[in-house]
Amino acid sequence: MTDSSLSALIHAIDQADSPVRLMTAVRALADARLEEGIPALIQALGYNNPGAAVMAVNGLVQLSEVAVQPLLEQLDGYNYGARAYAIRALAAIADPRALDALLDAAVNDFAPSVRRAAIKGIGSLHWQLLAEDDRAIAQTHVLETLLLVSSDPDWANRYAAVVGLQALAVALAKTAIDTSHVSQLSTRLAALAQTDPDPATKARARMAQQHLRQLSQPLLVA
Repeated sequence: MTDSSLSALIHAIDQADSPVRLMTAVRALADARLEEGIPALIQALGYNNPGAAVMAVNGLVQLSEVAVQPLLEQLDGYNYGARAYAIRALAAIADPRALDALLDAAVNDFAPSVRRAAIKGIGSLHWQLLAEDDRAIAQTHVLETLLLVSSDPDWANRYAAVVGLQALAVALAKTAIDTSHVSQLSTRLAALAQTDPDPATKARARMAQQHLRQLSQPLLVA
């Protein structure tokens, strides 16, 4: 695609005079999958238009790892809506370069939606992109964070923690770097499955337990 085509796509966003037209324009830029369009997509995360923001998130996720550093450099500490969408994009891309930002957001962010997106994302990073020693350290930090937020007063954050714990368990089952991690994780899921006051979180923990049991079963030879 030529520079003039990119300019036309961005111009359509700038000139959109209705929420629907703005969403359509952002979607067109996202569908073009242009690395040069990343700044405009990140800017769209902060518009007061959830539809346009979702289109921008989808576009950034499609661009994958090339969008990670720009997103990290432009995380908006004041516009919580934009930050939530950026964290959602980083969590979906799952690049380990975003780990520190996701860990911080999972524990400390003011906005509940930002915390939930980060909590769900930290367990399912693309661990294979890290060297073994770095992976072990990173997974330890993730486990510690997920265990912490699994006691959060907000049931939605506890539910997200269960999702993150299950994803981390799958990764640990493949690497088996530290069996104590698996033990801690399994113990916490068992506690949530039995005692969590929220029925949805309790049921989700039980589903995670079932998945873990399937992972631990030896493969059957036909």
